[in-house]
Amino acid sequence: MLSVCRHSLSMQGKFTFLAAILFSVSMVSAEEAKTEKEMKPYTEKILNTDVTFDMVPIPGGEYMMGSPASEKNHEKDEGPQIKVKIEPFWMGKHEVTWNEYDIWSFNLDIQRRKLLRGKFDEKEKAADAVTRPTKPYTDMTFDMGHDGYPAICMTQLAAKTYCKWLSEKTGHYYRLPTEAEWEYACRAGTKTAYSFGDNAANLDDYAWHYANCNDSYQKVGQKKPNPWGLYDIHGNVSEWVLDQYIPDAYKKWSGKGTLKFPVNVPTTLYPRVARGGSWDDEPEALRSANRIASSADWKIQDPQIPQSIWYHTDAIMVGFRVVRPLTVPTAEERKKYGLDPAIPADEGR
Repeated sequence: MLSVCRHSLSMQGKFTFLAAILFSVSMVSAEEAKTEKEMKPYTEKILNTDVTFDMVPIPGGEYMMGSPASEKNHEKDEGPQIKVKIEPFWMGKHEVTWNEYDIWSFNLDIQRRKLLRGKFDEKEKAADAVTRPTKPYTDMTFDMGHDGYPAICMTQLAAKTYCKWLSEKTGHYYRLPTEAEWEYACRAGTKTAYSFGDNAANLDDYAWHYANCNDSYQKVGQKKPNPWGLYDIHGNVSEWVLDQYIPDAYKKWSGKGTLKFPVNVPTTLYPRVARGGSWDDEPEALRSANRIASSADWKIQDPQIPQSIWYHTDAIMVGFRVVRPLTVPTAEERKKYGLDPAIPADEGR
C-alpha cells in the first residue's frame, strides 16, 4: 500500500511538474510566439513604470481593400477594390492613451527611474537615446480628460517616434500599421460598411461619434469591440497609419493581382492618412473603408515659429494605435517601406 502511495505521489509530482512547464511555455508564447498558431493576446508592461497596454492577435489572410461603388456613402478614393494579402500581427486592443504616451513625451520613465534609483539596463539606454518631443505650448488634452483617454494632437512623426521608443523600451518591435493592415484589422473578416454590419443606426453600440460624444473624446474601451477584439476601431479618435494619402492609390494598384504589403511610403509632409473616424465625425466617416487626409490646417493655431514637427494643435480628433508584426522586418525592409521613424530634421515642418 505504501509503495502504491509513493507511486501515486511520484506520478502526481510529475504531472504537476509537466503542468508547470506547459504553463510556463503558454505564458511565454503569448509575447514570444514564433508561429501564427502560438499567437495569443498579451499584456505589455512598460519598463520602470506601472503602465500596461494590451495586444490582440490579428490572423493573416486576404481581403478586398476599399469599398464597392454600391456601398452607401462610398467615396471615390476607396476604389476600385484591390485584393491584399496580410501577414499576421498583434494590434493594440485600444488606442494609445495619455498614460502610455506621456511616459515618452515628458520623460516620465527617466524621472521615475532617478527617483527610485531603478536599474539602467541596455533597453533603458537605447530607449533614452530615442528623440523626444519639445514641450507643448499648451495642454494637449484641451481639458477633455487624461487618464484612460486616447492621446491626441501628435503628428505622424511623433506617433512613429513613440513606436521606436516603445520598441527599444520593451524589446519588441512596434510600429504604426499600414493603411492596408488597419482596414483588414478593422473589418475583422467582414465585408460590410462597418465591422458590425451596414446599419449606421447600430453605431452607438460600438463607437463614439458626433451625435453621442458630448463634444469630447471618451475613455477607451467603453463600447463593444469588433469581431477580433479591437475597441474604438470605429470612432473616438481617428488613427494614424504609415501611408502617404494618394487619392487614386487603389486605381494604380488595381489589376496587379494580390498585393503583398502595399504601402505608400510618404515623400511629402502632407497629406498623410488617418483611419477610423472620430468623435467629431458623422457616421459615414467611421466606415471601415473611409480614408482621412491630413493637412497643414491641422496645426494652423500653432504659435511656434517654425511650427512644431511634433504637434498638430488643431487635430484634437487624431490619435493612433500600435501593431507588432509576428515576423520582424529586416533592416532593408524597414528602409524600403519607411517602417522606422524619419530623422526629425529630414521630416520637414
